[in-house]
Order: sequence, then C-alpha cells, then structure tokens
Amino acid sequence: MLQSDKYCVIMAGGIGSRFWPLSTQKFPKQFQDILGTGRTMIQQTYDRISKIIPAENIFVITNKEYVGISHQQLPEIPEENIVGEPLMKNTAACNLYMANKIAERNPNATMVVLPADHLILKEDVFLQKLELAFNLASENDYLVTLGITPTRPDTGYGYIQFVEKKNADYFKVKTFTEKPILEIAQSFLDSGDFLWNAGIFIWNVKTIHHAFEMYLPDMTQQFMACDYNAGNEESCIELIYPKVQKISIDNGILEKAKNVYVIPANLGWSDLGTWTSVYENTEKDKNNNSVNQKHLLTYNAEGNIIHAKSNKMVVIDGLKDYIVVDTDKVLLICPREHDQLIKDYVLDLKNFKKGERFM
Repeated sequence: MLQSDKYCVIMAGGIGSRFWPLSTQKFPKQFQDILGTGRTMIQQTYDRISKIIPAENIFVITNKEYVGISHQQLPEIPEENIVGEPLMKNTAACNLYMANKIAERNPNATMVVLPADHLILKEDVFLQKLELAFNLASENDYLVTLGITPTRPDTGYGYIQFVEKKNADYFKVKTFTEKPILEIAQSFLDSGDFLWNAGIFIWNVKTIHHAFEMYLPDMTQQFMACDYNAGNEESCIELIYPKVQKISIDNGILEKAKNVYVIPANLGWSDLGTWTSVYENTEKDKNNNSVNQKHLLTYNAEGNIIHAKSNKMVVIDGLKDYIVVDTDKVLLICPREHDQLIKDYVLDLKNFKKGERFM
C-alpha cells in the first residue's frame, strides 16, 4: 500500500486513576514519564509510530482539557491533528469521529488506532506486525487487531479467542472476553487459543464505516450531521456528543462483527495500568525494590515500589510488597496487592470534603 495512505490515531483521553496520586485528572499518566526514560508515555508512542507514518498523518484524540498539553509534548504533529472531545464517551465515539476526519482527508486511508500509554519493548517486532496489519486491512474487508501472547492468567486484561489455522500469521477471531476471573483466565492460558487484547486496531476507513453503519447506526447518523471540512465542526461535535451512546469499540463493534482478525504478537507489552505493572517493568535494587530516586535508605524492606520527589530524603523500615508514592499534595502507602483499589481511593476522596482540594 502507499505510504501516504497510512494514518495513525493515538487515543489519549484517559485520566489514569489507577496511577493516582502521581496521575491526576489535571495531569494524567499519558503525559508523564512514568518509567524515568526521559520521554513521556505519549511521546514514546509517537516515537514508535513515526518510524512508519509521517507526522502529518498522525492524529491525537484526547479530552479537550488536554489539547494544550498534547501540543506542548508533541510539537511535531500539526495543531489541527490534535482533537479534543467535549465529553468522555468511551472508545466507539472517538473511533468514528477520527475515521470520519481521516476519510474526509483521504478516502483510501487505512488507520491504526492505539492507546497513548502502553509499554512496548520489542519495537521492531511491533512495526513488523503493524506492516502486516496495514497490508491485510488495506487489501481486505477486515477489522484487524494485534493480540498479545499471554504470559500469565491475568484478570486485568481482556482476552481474544481465535480460530487456529496452522502456519498462519493471522487468525479469524472467535470471541472477545472482558477481564475474566482467575480460574477462567487460567483455562484461557491452558487452551493456547487466547491472546490478550491490547486495544490496538487497524482498519480501512471504508471498512470501519460499514461496521458502524451495521452495528451502531444511530451513532453513525449522529456523526453524519457534522461537516469535517467546514469551520463549524467543533461546534457541531459539541452539540452531538451529549446524545452519543457511551460504549467501547469492543462492545459496540468488534464483539458483533464477523470480519475481525487477530495477529499474534510477542511485543514485550504492558498496558502500564497499575503501579504493580510499573514494578514489573522497572529495574530493582538488591532488595527487589523499584525506586525512582537516589535519596533513600531502606532497612528490612523488599518488593516495594517507592516513588517520591527526587529532592526528598526517604527512610523506610520493615515494609514488604508495598506501594509508596509521595507527591506535592498526597502521600499514598498501600499493599501492592491492593493496587486495583486505588481507583476506589480516588472516588472516596472526591466524597471527602477536605480531600476535594487534592484532586
């Protein structure tokens, strides 16, 4: 396919509440250097994809509150390619919105849609698999996704079951399953025909438009009211978004469509969705502590995540397998096994009158 027909949409609208208190609604995790690499998560995502897609064909869809910071962190991308949603409506709406914008620019476009905040260690493999996906999606009426080879029965990920065909590079998708309980996740792993759903999708604009017309016709009609070449696009989007259904692209389209294909990929991937996932993907000290600073003394402390302001001296004695995060406004100390509860802490703080100033 032509290089000029390749497009990318980086989804960067989440608030990263499981990374609280480092990630906040005003400054979520995709705009932070979580792993201490010198580049934020969204910048790393851009760095990867820009190796095969020109900057003028790369778009960012985010909350309108984050348009400014997106411009600051990605000055390489044209300003008109960074789009702000007026409301959070999950992933179906933003996928249709961006497919419409790209189709107006290039009706032959094939696009990859990917999250802004994922870790991919094997970038060469990722780009190879993506090239295969672009070729498949541009030449066939396929909705293509990359599936991650699972390494453990993780209950925090969605799963993709595929129909096996020997010696193939891609497979027809049979089922999608959202975050199963441990016993079911283990059975998926044992079966050998399940992959993790990384939320990375590739399709031609004509194919995804046809899928929306078939499975989400009301949403399709709502977005057709806007002229994406006119100057009133933003005001039109403001009007229709409150009426648009809040549903994921997985639930709204992919679970129903019969033309979904998956490419298995071993990418060294993590969605970096929790502090524990950061722990798993960072270097440890001699006591298996994941530490982001030099000014630290530990005694009988092991297996901890310690993330504090670099100019502050920290002394920890007797903690094992804990999360310790210190910011300007909040100190969090909780067991690592409770990292899935951090979203609940955030909700409780919103209802705690004194704590409202922390958000």
